[in-house]
Amino acid sequence: MSENVFFNTLAKSFTDVTITDAGVDTIAFLEASEGIVQLFNLLGSAAFAPVKADISGNITKVRTRYLAAPTISATLESLVENEKGEKKRTATEGLLWLLRGLQFTCIALQRSVADKKEELSISFTKAYEDTLKKFHNFVVRPIFALAMKACPSRADFYPKLGSPPDKVETELIAWLAALDKIVKRVQEFYVKGGHDKGL
Repeated sequence: MSENVFFNTLAKSFTDVTITDAGVDTIAFLEASEGIVQLFNLLGSAAFAPVKADISGNITKVRTRYLAAPTISATLESLVENEKGEKKRTATEGLLWLLRGLQFTCIALQRSVADKKEELSISFTKAYEDTLKKFHNFVVRPIFALAMKACPSRADFYPKLGSPPDKVETELIAWLAALDKIVKRVQEFYVKGGHDKGL
């Protein structure tokens, strides 16, 4: 059987995102984040449309800022620092929400990989409760809850990530580890610098 793995079809993987002392490469991160939107396409339910729209919208906010001021936005950290003095910190807020969405997805899939008996609807619901739920109001929560229930079965989802299964799992674990590292790093930067205050 020839190898055909979802992660190889992405323009950029989280494992390819450069991280230096200066921070996380903005453009590489945004390109890798688009892979999450494609992953939700594999989950295949219309119920995921609001989740995808949320992630895509936040990617756009960060990219718009980068394109407006590329020389001072090469890393996510510099982009946030340089937007600090402005009245409306659209990209800073967009990135904050993007990180939350990525963390939610990362935790859900890490749970799924760790427990082969747990169905995706459980993995995603538990991850939602641990991450995004506390930031959502009573209007948004039912929308996300519906999406979690609409998750396909493991038996339907994992073959969509490609084959052979062991290769898919190896690549998925590496992708999630790289994503987890980036999310934690930038979230710590937000807390340390107080960049999440008032957002």
